[in-house]
Amino acid sequence: MAVKIRLARLGCKNRAFYRIVAADSHTPRDGKHLQVLGFYDPLAAKGDARRLGLNVDLVKYWLSVGAQPTDTVRGILMRAGLVNPPPMVVMGQKKGPSGDTSNPENLITQ
Repeated sequence: MAVKIRLARLGCKNRAFYRIVAADSHTPRDGKHLQVLGFYDPLAAKGDARRLGLNVDLVKYWLSVGAQPTDTVRGILMRAGLVNPPPMVVMGQKKGPSGDTSNPENLITQ
């Protein structure tokens, strides 16, 4: 059974409220879940304590047994400090046509 940590929608029309749940990946979005891990209210003020609530111990447990968070939940967990952000890829400098950018005469073509 593949377990996902995902959002289950609650609330009414135009007033969404989400539960963060651990659920089998084959069940519907609002269907049966294994455990409720917290809540997320996107319409609450940014600094409000009612915007996000997590049971940290349960989230760490489900991550340790292999549950995969969805992209949205991964962002929430990164902001909460429970998941490390993905590594940044460093791009090298672009080189000129001859590969040497130190001499401007190499960049002029006739």
